[in-house]
Amino acid sequence: MTSIPPRMLHPLLDLPGIQHGFFTRLGGVSQAPYDSLNIGLGSSDDQASVRENRRRVAASFDRDENHLLTCYQVHSAIALTINMPFLHDARPEADGLVTGKAGLVLGALSADCAPLLFADPINRVVASAHAGWKGALGGIIEATLNAMLTQGADLRHIRCVVGPCIQQASYEVSADYEATFAETDPDSPAFFIPGASPDKRFFDLPGYCLMRLKRFGVTMTASTDHDTCAQGELFFSNRRAFKTGESDYGRLISAIMLRPE
Repeated sequence: MTSIPPRMLHPLLDLPGIQHGFFTRLGGVSQAPYDSLNIGLGSSDDQASVRENRRRVAASFDRDENHLLTCYQVHSAIALTINMPFLHDARPEADGLVTGKAGLVLGALSADCAPLLFADPINRVVASAHAGWKGALGGIIEATLNAMLTQGADLRHIRCVVGPCIQQASYEVSADYEATFAETDPDSPAFFIPGASPDKRFFDLPGYCLMRLKRFGVTMTASTDHDTCAQGELFFSNRRAFKTGESDYGRLISAIMLRPE
């Protein structure tokens, strides 16, 4: 019998016809520093362990591993529409996935970046997206929403939850980030506060993602408010791994699926 890893649900997405989950680092088979539910095929973890972890996540949706779809994430504004499993286990370079096809599990990997899960339960379109600062600024959220609309989603019915990611108190960046954002997005300064020194800022990544959603017209939004960097017992974190001198880190997954009717 397959072991099913724990996952967190959010009431905004806990709907008839929709299955979702924000998975933690718990419930897998990988060894340190990837312990234990590392989903990252691009990590240096034992690939057989990663495959077993992915199989467990897929099984939690009552699907085979080939129905768990994740991208080779490149911090882009590319969102793909998917209607079948990837051929030969190919992972396209993209950061958003959209489908109106039941039974496909769309996943976003993260280890501080923001995973976003979207659903229009009325028109039966779902999506996942990976948004680091570069992707969020570059438009991955809007690209994903536009792809949903093309598939028949209605903006009035779309809802989105920002999953576990690095929170502002843990996300200190150089002041150059604020200037880079301001050059492109005049609404961005509100998401930076002073850091520990004049050349530092703290950036609110989930708050910025929520603003971009609302600015596009999505009215039903939320964040789980978990801090991947600060909550090491539950989450992998790129920044925490760097601070502690670890050579690599695991990847979390957040996933969503239309249930077959």
